[in-house]
Amino acid sequence: MKKDKEMGLDFIVDKLTNSIENVITGDSFATEISVLNHNELKAVSKKNGWLFNWKEELSIPERDIYKLTIVNNPNVIQGLISLEVKSDHVYMHLVESNPFNKGNSKMYAGVPGNLVAFACKLSFQRGHDGNVAFVSKSQLVEHYKKTLEASHYKDRFMIIETKAALKLINKYFKNH
Repeated sequence: MKKDKEMGLDFIVDKLTNSIENVITGDSFATEISVLNHNELKAVSKKNGWLFNWKEELSIPERDIYKLTIVNNPNVIQGLISLEVKSDHVYMHLVESNPFNKGNSKMYAGVPGNLVAFACKLSFQRGHDGNVAFVSKSQLVEHYKKTLEASHYKDRFMIIETKAALKLINKYFKNH
C-alpha cells in the first residue's frame, strides 16, 4: 500500500468524449467495461508495452481490474483500471491506456476519462455518492482539478465528489 501512495497516478485525461473517439477520423465508438480475467493477462504484459504489472495487481484480493473495450470488439483492451471499494468511496489504484492509445500517435482519445467515469458510476452503485479517491503525481494535481473537477486535499490526495462524478457519468454513460 505504501508503494501506491508514493507512486501516484499519472494518466493524462486527453479529452472527455462520449465514448472513445478515433483520433484521425473523429468517429465515436460505444464502449463497455467488464472485469479482466486471468486469461487476458498475456495481452496486458510489460512485454506488450504496458507499464504496470497487471498480473500482480490482479492477485491483490481487495482490488478488481476492469477493462475497457469497444462494443462488439471484446478482445482488444483499450485501457485498464484497478479499483478498490472502501467503506465510503472507491479508490483508484492504477489507470492505464493500451500503449497504442498513448502519446501523439494514439489511436483513440477518451480512454482515461471513460475509465474514471466508470469508477464514479461504481461508487454510486455501491452507495458512496460517486466519491472516488486517488493519489496524483505532483505535476498532475492541476490537470486533474481542471479535467476531472477533482478536489485537492493534502499532499497529492484527490477526491472526485458527487457533482463532478455526475458530470463524468452523464458524459460517458448517458444510456445507462
